[in-house]
Amino acid sequence: MRVHNVRSGRFVAALLAAGATAAFTAAPATATPAASSGLNVNDVNRHLVALQRIAERNDGTRASGTPGYQASVDYVAGKLRRAGYEVSTPDFEFTKYRLDSVELTVAGSPVEVGAMEYSPATPDGGVRAPLSVTPVDDSTGCQAADYEGKDVTGTITLIKRGACTFAKKQRIAAEHGAEAAVVYNNVEGALNGTLGGGDAGVIPTASVSKAVGADLVTKEGESASLTLDATFDEITTENVIAETRTGRKDNVVMAGAHLDSVDEGAGINDNGTGSAGLLETALEMGGSPDVDNAVRFAWWGAEESGLIGSTKYVNGLTFEQQLDIAMYLNFDMIGSPNAGYFTYDGDDSDGVGAGPGPYGSAQIERDFTEAMKRQGIEVEGTDFNGRSDYGQFIAVGIPAGGLFTGAEGTKTEAQAAKWGGEAGVAYDPNYHEAGDDLGNVDRTALIRNTRAMADVVTHYGETTEEVNGMRSRAERAQVRSMAMARPMSAAAHTESHGHSCQLPLK
Repeated sequence: MRVHNVRSGRFVAALLAAGATAAFTAAPATATPAASSGLNVNDVNRHLVALQRIAERNDGTRASGTPGYQASVDYVAGKLRRAGYEVSTPDFEFTKYRLDSVELTVAGSPVEVGAMEYSPATPDGGVRAPLSVTPVDDSTGCQAADYEGKDVTGTITLIKRGACTFAKKQRIAAEHGAEAAVVYNNVEGALNGTLGGGDAGVIPTASVSKAVGADLVTKEGESASLTLDATFDEITTENVIAETRTGRKDNVVMAGAHLDSVDEGAGINDNGTGSAGLLETALEMGGSPDVDNAVRFAWWGAEESGLIGSTKYVNGLTFEQQLDIAMYLNFDMIGSPNAGYFTYDGDDSDGVGAGPGPYGSAQIERDFTEAMKRQGIEVEGTDFNGRSDYGQFIAVGIPAGGLFTGAEGTKTEAQAAKWGGEAGVAYDPNYHEAGDDLGNVDRTALIRNTRAMADVVTHYGETTEEVNGMRSRAERAQVRSMAMARPMSAAAHTESHGHSCQLPLK
């Protein structure tokens, strides 16, 4: 595995001035040394403080469509403009979902329940029907075959999470006659999910924890009642896009993080950490760096409402504009308080879930793995499960990768032994809750991931050859020099073997 030497002069100078902090471990003498930025945890943390204060001044949230989100956009865009970037804040419309109330009773007993974002409301009086259980297999509720021999017509059906989107699960259940659906978690903790957009919901769809779901499985056939009230509002909000003024525009390195929080809180880990790390990386790089490839940074809106900002951005590009993007690098939660260390599984070496990313994703995974290894961290893979903003980039064939420190999943004993932290506890116990504030961040994980982010982004600003074959200026010059210096043999001048591509050059 090749270890890249990142050669950004400004970054190297900053590192030398900072004294190469102890968070980095020395590379073996035989390896190509890694040049990393002088990024400081306090510089990154300052952006988190700003986002926390913005939330506190705006009803405790930075959700898209709120004044708190607009203030977050103004903060990020202002910093980038002062750093010399070409900055735009393209707006887009989306349907904002607000859950007013949800209640579920089974066999006359109330159940602790939530609702899938964009779930339709129940009709007046709610849905009253027997509880059915969708058969459990490796793809529960994800294909019509799951319902063979199982009649869920006129029922509220219970479906296990996993293998496909929540929207697909409730749609297939509806096609088989279910009146409503309840999805239960496949990991510990509450299930906070989305159907993905204003028109995605087909039947009312609630959500319960793994423990509640296990209990409900034993109550199949019992009478159930689901009442769900929700409203849908049309909202205009913005993305923030910033691009360097230097570098080629037909081989752009793109890196992004979502800027919005959920309605319930300030969203400091999710995703203040990714936004702050990306912002400081951009500020360190500056708007006119000495790069071969332009670097485009993005802060997405309405991610928490179904990846809407990034999806609208990608779908608004022509094929040629999409072709100009060499790759997309995603940073969604990089400071979880019980942090894991994950990079997206570009080559599907883990054999879990969605499969590999588009060509080049495997190399991106290796480069992030090496960037973390140089800091003494052994990462694990995480599946391209469609839960973050890489989704639409992958869908149109753009290679992707990135870093992640975990959400509501549970840290294992082996991971705690390797990374520290507490086994049996969620990577982020405050995921999508009001407690996701300044006290909900592992700042060691935050700076490690930000430094790896900066290393990889800066390297790709120099060359993307191993991802897509595009060579840097220096590499192209070297190839030309070698070609001019190598005289053609007499045989090459006289023997064409009948192929025009072998005719002598003039």
